[in-house]
Amino acid sequence: MKYPWFAAALVVACMGSAAAATSPSMPMPSASEMKEMNMKPPAPVGLPAGDVGVSGCIPTMGYHYARLKDLPFGPIYGMYDGKPTFTEIMVDQKLFASGKSWDEQLKPLPGYHIDHVDVWFEPHGHEGYPIPHYDIHAWYIPHTAHMTFCGNASGTRPAWLGGMPN
Repeated sequence: MKYPWFAAALVVACMGSAAAATSPSMPMPSASEMKEMNMKPPAPVGLPAGDVGVSGCIPTMGYHYARLKDLPFGPIYGMYDGKPTFTEIMVDQKLFASGKSWDEQLKPLPGYHIDHVDVWFEPHGHEGYPIPHYDIHAWYIPHTAHMTFCGNASGTRPAWLGGMPN
């Protein structure tokens, strides 16, 4: 495998996915979180040509950009404070279990390096990809930096986002 950290991150994700799948119903986002999420994303700088904003500001993640024809699979890129912050792919749970590789899609933008990878299992899917899958974020910045994005003062992953715990 070209990226050994990718395999390690996926193993960690699988270990936590059962707990995430059985968690009680999650509370809805607060009014301030909803306002942040519905904000228009800023114009992309440093992203591939053709990428457009596909989300408002999501706590712990920031804004998401992608080529519409590539959705939902990606790559999807994160931005915050005018800087690229991650590459994301969404992986169908069944394809993941089959051992398929995503090394070519999950790589940093030119000039960036991957600091860490977060893998969140979405047992019921979410808007835009409503089947069980993994959201895999390859971050260019430290974990502590992105956990406060979009007014998330607690620095912890809001329960309503689901997936893996902090």
